[in-house]
Amino acid sequence: MGAVSSALSRRRFVATLSAAGGLALGFNGRADAAALGTVLQAAETPTPQEINAWIVIDPDDSVLLRLSHAEMGQGAGTTLPMILAEELQCDWSKVKVEYASASRNAREKGVYGPMATVGSRGTRTSVAPLQKAGANARVRLIAAAAKRWNVAPDTCEARDSKITHKPTGRTLTYGAVAADAVKVKLDVEPAVKTPEQYTLMGKPIPRLDTPLKVDGTAQFGIDVRLPDMAYAAVISCPVPGGTLKSFDAKAIEGRKGVIAVVPMKDSIAVAAEGNYWAAKSALEAVHVEWETGAAGKTNSAQFNQLYRDALKEKNPVAEQKGNIEDAFKGAAKQIEAIYEVPYQAHAPMEPLNATVRFTGDQLEVWIGTQQPGGVLGIAAAASGLPPANITVHNQFLGGGFGRRGKHDELPHAIAVAQAIKRPVKLVWSREQDIRQDRYRPQAAIGFKGAIAKDGTPVGMEITTAVGSLFRSLGMGKVEDGIEPVAVEGLSGNPYGIPNQRINCALRNMHIPVSFWRSVGASQNGFAIEGFIDEMAYACGKDPAAFRRSLISRPDFLGVLDKIIEKSNWNTPLPKGRGRGIAVHECYGSIMGQVAEVTVSPNGDLKVDRFVAAVDCGHIVNPSIIEAQIQGAVIWGLSAALHSEITVKDGAVEQSNFNDFRILSLAETPDIEVHFALSGGEKWGGIGEPGASCVAPALCNAIFAATGKRIRRLPIKDQLKTLSA
Repeated sequence: MGAVSSALSRRRFVATLSAAGGLALGFNGRADAAALGTVLQAAETPTPQEINAWIVIDPDDSVLLRLSHAEMGQGAGTTLPMILAEELQCDWSKVKVEYASASRNAREKGVYGPMATVGSRGTRTSVAPLQKAGANARVRLIAAAAKRWNVAPDTCEARDSKITHKPTGRTLTYGAVAADAVKVKLDVEPAVKTPEQYTLMGKPIPRLDTPLKVDGTAQFGIDVRLPDMAYAAVISCPVPGGTLKSFDAKAIEGRKGVIAVVPMKDSIAVAAEGNYWAAKSALEAVHVEWETGAAGKTNSAQFNQLYRDALKEKNPVAEQKGNIEDAFKGAAKQIEAIYEVPYQAHAPMEPLNATVRFTGDQLEVWIGTQQPGGVLGIAAAASGLPPANITVHNQFLGGGFGRRGKHDELPHAIAVAQAIKRPVKLVWSREQDIRQDRYRPQAAIGFKGAIAKDGTPVGMEITTAVGSLFRSLGMGKVEDGIEPVAVEGLSGNPYGIPNQRINCALRNMHIPVSFWRSVGASQNGFAIEGFIDEMAYACGKDPAAFRRSLISRPDFLGVLDKIIEKSNWNTPLPKGRGRGIAVHECYGSIMGQVAEVTVSPNGDLKVDRFVAAVDCGHIVNPSIIEAQIQGAVIWGLSAALHSEITVKDGAVEQSNFNDFRILSLAETPDIEVHFALSGGEKWGGIGEPGASCVAPALCNAIFAATGKRIRRLPIKDQLKTLSA
């Protein structure tokens, strides 16, 4: 492996990077301490001081902890090492972190477990194996020290990277006995701590990546530099599924710096010397024609109608309880509504990029990925090499949100590198990134509600028409026409309405769809929490009290009570202001939010405040959870207020942040985060759930302020109606 170039870059102006690849989390646990800023390469094979696959302790007492999940801003690079360190009982100030090797994970039959950072899996699926790994290492260190002293292990204890013989007060550091601990075999795996025994977990420890991102030493995929590296830009057929028909590169023949034009099935790339701009500007001068087929005649208006029409058809039943037909026959009142959401792009701030290098029959990939194991598969398919000959160097991710799991940019980079026989960094432009995304699916969700004479709800039927993620991603067949993510939060909802039926209509257009932050809860939370609000008003009930009367689960009620209290729900607001409430279960956590808005007489909307409460069972780092929920509220507000993907002539119309708007700082409300923890066995997710309640709480607040119900997102085109 060659070293990363030491040429000056925008980041090296601030700090110098040392070795190639890997996540860099050198740090000291004290809040006032400077980060070490060491760039660490993921170890591909066991090292001599490796206690187990997760933990390496060197003679100088430094503790290296391995991270199996991606750090993309969500805090996994801090929370997961905290879990290991809690059980290891090491000195937090001596800890360093590196990415675990995807290649080693493949060779050693999943020694690090599933490495995909999706679906809020970081903590909730890692806590048990990390606790076991930390406890295993601690007990082996104690055993090694006890053997050296010729004493019983139960007379020793470990704390702050030292083993102490309690009767005599003798001590040995972890570094002094680590080599011996490597040889220790345990007959029985030790028990892990219970929450009341935690000394590190539960504390607001400063994030380990923050100093590196402030001083510039954090290396993202887009920062990678290799010796003799070329740069490449690419453009794909504007209509998904279309192909490259022809191209004319005469305009760039002889242009300085241009290395090659590389055509592909549905794309074309230009490789150039020096920098990405040279490749991008040359690509823009190439005349390209595309074959779009029948998809090139479609548009959003057609899609909208197709999804609405699907609601009227007889569709597979995902869940049924009671007798929905009888409930509606005997109802004193019936209400109906259709909620609709558009396609949404991920638009991470760091556009997709990949750097690749072939060396004989070996391939190295530098990429920010949520699925390092998936990268091995994609790279193998694109290169023709076996996964064993491929090394993945995961980098910091400048946002993922579900997009950095299916790497469409990686085959492009591999094709260019194979064509020019050199290392290459390929970057998607912002326009390519938005127009070639795998989007949050469009959906129409229809509701029917039945209300008895006494004002209680007795029936609810829900039909969702939505694109199948599994079909779009090639993840296997959906045999019965029902996809779990399509109905999550609708099926299994917490409302004790005795008669319910949930129907599922999977309808895929040519626009590819994929996982988007909060996944099915993104559209389903908006829809069901909006309609429950409508039922509350139809029953003449306060929306919060109505929800409370229908829910029996203690964890939901704990969250509801917390947001009712902290939002001052029962305090009247002046005319033109309103509060809206929503509560939803998402990836094992219960999320509740109250939005507070002001709507002026001419329809100007101001989001004043968001109050959130979460039950995720337990907490590793409260400050990271708070930041995650705050970020999710901002994410959800961007989608609810402004952003959408529309289609004209089969192609996505939006191209950049001028027409795919995200929330501005001036629009950001005060955001409060509270905890309503139920404990027990629950370890819920955090990255996804915070976005699930934003749109319904916001739209319910708008209704409370104006009496106007918003059932289609985004809100931007409906603001004028609020003053009518």
